[in-house]
Amino acid sequence: MTDAAVPRPTERARLDSLTGLRFWAALAVVLYHLSRQAGQLPWISDVTWYGRSGVTFFFVLSGFVLAWTYDGRTVPAVVFLWRRFARIWPLMAVSVLVSMAVWRALGTDFSLRGTMATLALVNAWVPDHSYLSGGNPAAWSLSDEAWFYLLFPLLLALPLMRSARGRLAVAVAVCAGSLAVWLGGALITDSLVRVWALDYFPPTRTLQFVLGVAAGLAVKRGWRPAGGLPVAILAVLAWHLALIPWSRAVSDSLWYSPYSASQLLSAPIFALLVAAAAAADVERRRTALAGPVMVKLGQWSFAWYLFHEIVLRALVGVYGKPVGRLETAGFWAATLVLSLAVAAIAYHCVEHPLERLLRRRGPGGSSRSRTVPAVTQEPGTYPRGTGTVSSSQRQATQKKSVQ
Repeated sequence: MTDAAVPRPTERARLDSLTGLRFWAALAVVLYHLSRQAGQLPWISDVTWYGRSGVTFFFVLSGFVLAWTYDGRTVPAVVFLWRRFARIWPLMAVSVLVSMAVWRALGTDFSLRGTMATLALVNAWVPDHSYLSGGNPAAWSLSDEAWFYLLFPLLLALPLMRSARGRLAVAVAVCAGSLAVWLGGALITDSLVRVWALDYFPPTRTLQFVLGVAAGLAVKRGWRPAGGLPVAILAVLAWHLALIPWSRAVSDSLWYSPYSASQLLSAPIFALLVAAAAAADVERRRTALAGPVMVKLGQWSFAWYLFHEIVLRALVGVYGKPVGRLETAGFWAATLVLSLAVAAIAYHCVEHPLERLLRRRGPGGSSRSRTVPAVTQEPGTYPRGTGTVSSSQRQATQKKSVQ
């Protein structure tokens, strides 16, 4: 079936299930850090020991949402980039300031150059730990996102992206490229450089974003993954369960360990999950991911991602690392509750109002700007996709549960 023969989804389709998925991806990252920095808990740590793959999910989701939102619409590059800046930079900058304050209070040194590189969204380009963790260690991924935003208009204009066969070729090439990159880790003897090249380097992570773009365009033109959402969820769970025996057999320090593999090779499974969840929403099939509580938690997920490790670091610095399972479980619970509360405050008091303010004051934000037809509700990623709407439509939408 050609693209022309496929009915387009309604323009007002809401992809709330993608917002709900954001919470689970952020939770995987939070549990990953808890396991590695605050002690392990049976079963949970086994499954989430490589929960950093949640970042891969966010990169795939970012490409999917942007493709879904901007396909077929003409938006000046300066307007697009300003909206992305308004979306990710203000909260990131606030998190960096809070992180620096915590570090100083704990008497921990931090790199001023690394912090400046983080604020400039370029720190992931430098194979140096002081840069990769500069300011706020979690913010490195936004350096990759900034790179994706620069590439996105070019990706959307690629002729290969305009046909089902072309998108399939792109998806196959990206998956093969990810496997090749992982295998190429055998050629890098310096462990720091290998981790940087495979896990942080923006061009490496671009493969995941491109796969998301191809999936977003495919679903918008009528493609539906076989098996739907249940099969996609089972595939994600099976993949992470398969990492457990692998991790016990191979040290993380080796190139063929599941550490990098869990991030580089999980993109196709996450693309399947995102596509299946979006398809369910487009077809008006109710999912547990789209409930009001899940949507609200998903809205807080970007702030949770940026602030959880700061809270964890502060608690470990003040109370020390917990000892024993009971104490570890209590520490985990306290960190989860406190960091999520901080995320809720950050979303409602910093992230959402500053994004609205910058959009209104920046390019394309004038109340007398040209009116553009409303698009899909932004399900968001960390960072979220951005819709192209008129000022009146944007104000009305923001009163609802828009990411």
